[in-house]
Amino acid sequence: MPNNIELQTEDFEEDKYSRLRLIPWWEQERLSNATIMVVGAGAIGNELIKNLALLGIGRIMIIDMDKIENTNLTRSVLYRAKDVGRFKAVVAAERAVEINPDIKAKAFTGNIIDDIGLGVFRRMDVVLGGLDNREARLSINQSCYKVNKPWIDGAIEVLNGFARVFVPPEGPCYECTMTETDWKLINKRKSCALLTHEQMIQGKIPTTPTSSAIIAGVQVQEMLKLLHRDRGLPTLAGQCYVFNGLTHDSYVVQYQRKPDCMSHDTYEAIEEKPWSVRSMTLDELVREVKAEMGIEAVVDLDRDIVTSAVCSCGEKKDLYSPLHKLRGPDITCNKCGKTMNFNSLHSLNGTEDFLDKTLFDIGIPPLHIVAGRNGRIMKYFEFSADATEVFADLWGESDHGEHVC
Repeated sequence: MPNNIELQTEDFEEDKYSRLRLIPWWEQERLSNATIMVVGAGAIGNELIKNLALLGIGRIMIIDMDKIENTNLTRSVLYRAKDVGRFKAVVAAERAVEINPDIKAKAFTGNIIDDIGLGVFRRMDVVLGGLDNREARLSINQSCYKVNKPWIDGAIEVLNGFARVFVPPEGPCYECTMTETDWKLINKRKSCALLTHEQMIQGKIPTTPTSSAIIAGVQVQEMLKLLHRDRGLPTLAGQCYVFNGLTHDSYVVQYQRKPDCMSHDTYEAIEEKPWSVRSMTLDELVREVKAEMGIEAVVDLDRDIVTSAVCSCGEKKDLYSPLHKLRGPDITCNKCGKTMNFNSLHSLNGTEDFLDKTLFDIGIPPLHIVAGRNGRIMKYFEFSADATEVFADLWGESDHGEHVC
């Protein structure tokens, strides 16, 4: 009998992923080679990151702009009391590597709407969302569709939750699911751009660690199926899994694609350029685009940039900031205290008086993609030189440190 036991041990020697490999369609190498973005490191985000680490996902990018509070400690498995006051993304990245040293995790302490370049999305296999506001979801949706990457949205409230999968370019997207009420709430939030960040996040949503574990589990399972998409596994693409924790009812909703949806714009034939947003001036960019596309070409920045603010008293401020980042104090006159009018643009034609500034100076994030437009002809240019900076800790020696956007 002892000899038989020894033989069995030799025949069935296990590593940490052996039980996962018993799944017939499973290929662990796909997971170890995958790069997954997690947006939001709150209750859902913690469960997402924990699951990704346990599964041995090779590279995890964690994006969150907030710091840990006491209230996070009852809903977030990765945080401890000693972490209060630290950035969520940084701590989550550290804990992910503690769970599984095989993986790499990197923290981005920034806003998903303004601080993450489209080239970052382009290098993801799947994007996972654990967010609490519609504007950020809409931004992720538009970014993923532009670069043809799937994303999986999760949301919870008390004992309830839902998970939904969006796979461009076919099928419905997040914007297709939005109601008139959703748009009103987004517009209300956008109108709050002049408020402080603290004022904007006053409306807290009651959540539990149990519902976040359930929804994040469904999200990661759907991610696994997308990573093994050639296996013919059924997914929730274009659908929503709804969970009612009070009665334990669950069901799936089928979404419809809206043919006139504005989020279905996909960038074609993106050109990787040896450019960096930190060093390339606006003048150099405009000249490059005109040289490639013709003298009439303009540069589209895909966002409104506030250039200056002017007061009725004659006072003027130079701002050079994305509109989304504008706050009340930014357009309050230092001289008379009145609210100032501001000027903005979203394209460059080469006649602007601030072309000596770099793209980073005006709020364009590293590894972003801009468009050149000449009539109906569009070309898309990626600032690929920034990839080294953005992915340094994931593709090279990993120090799992903080990257401030």
